[in-house]
Amino acid sequence: MQFGIFSVSDITTDPTTGRTPTEAQRIKDIVTIAKHAEQAGLDVFALGEHHNEPFFSSSPTTTLAYIAAQTTTLQLSTATTLITTNDPVKIAEDFAMLQHLADGRVDLMLGRGNTGPVYPWFGKDIRAGIPLALENYGLLHKLWREHVVDWEGKFRTPLQSFTSTPRPLDDVPPFVWHGSIRSPQIAEQAAYYGDGFFANHIFWPASHTERMVGLYRQRFEHYGHGSADQAIVGLGGQVFMRRNSQDAVKEFRPYFDNAPVYGHGPSLEDFTRETPLTVGSPQQVIDRTLGFREYVGDYQRQLWLMDHAGLPLKTVLEQLDILGEEVVPVLRKEFASLKPAHVPDAPTHASLLAARSEKKEEVQA
Repeated sequence: MQFGIFSVSDITTDPTTGRTPTEAQRIKDIVTIAKHAEQAGLDVFALGEHHNEPFFSSSPTTTLAYIAAQTTTLQLSTATTLITTNDPVKIAEDFAMLQHLADGRVDLMLGRGNTGPVYPWFGKDIRAGIPLALENYGLLHKLWREHVVDWEGKFRTPLQSFTSTPRPLDDVPPFVWHGSIRSPQIAEQAAYYGDGFFANHIFWPASHTERMVGLYRQRFEHYGHGSADQAIVGLGGQVFMRRNSQDAVKEFRPYFDNAPVYGHGPSLEDFTRETPLTVGSPQQVIDRTLGFREYVGDYQRQLWLMDHAGLPLKTVLEQLDILGEEVVPVLRKEFASLKPAHVPDAPTHASLLAARSEKKEEVQA
């Protein structure tokens, strides 16, 4: 199972000091955080895409390429790449380039985003969000698997005898996770292609995540990609830890109360009760995370949000150390002991390349 962190790239005032980091500082900090995640023994770093304040990450592939040059084992991903407002041709080329630079340590999560105005900024209509997601990914999927593409759709100009460059590394496209909070059509899309499904799992109760993942698993099996329990599932999450749970709650409360998304809303106690947010001791995080399996089944990737709401860099790095030293080793052992042998691990470039070679050998035999 893969464990890692994701960032939404917010630039938020620290409510305890009144200090707001500059864009330059947050961009440098995110590189430090990613490098520290690898040093702490985590597997994945994922970066979101936004084109509006208070976020800085308008070009995730640029940042991830820079991080790739300073890491050796970290799997690099997005959280998310906007499949609706980005040109599929540009996505195909950018991520193939990143694949080569990172020696294959790349996958991506596709989503529609949560900022309505982004659609007209890029010449799109938000009312066509789902059709855009479906059509654009159909083209992206094709561009990575066919050398010469002829294509015509509704939302962009046709392509005639087009080849995207560079080609995917080893002719193996990056693995795709389809991210969604509330759209069953996206779970259906992920199942149709046999791709991964990533449930944000932060702002909604467990029952909602259970229904979305259950739909994806059912349809994954329907399309013949394997049994429902072999579907590739990822979950988001959010934690804040101190050795003593009371200390964690006391320290995190002002950040929670003033966070851009859920601040000035439900209380910290209500939110932690109704959603997967866990504020407490490392053991509480272990117990809560192991409990996710009870309603989503065996899953392959767990990512946590660690660096938002104005938390200072020092605190974020401390949180990563606790994850790496006290939480993830226990979770690796426990999840591995529970996972049946027929349930696959999260795909990587190496595993996808090996599977392709094995399939070729079977055909030749």
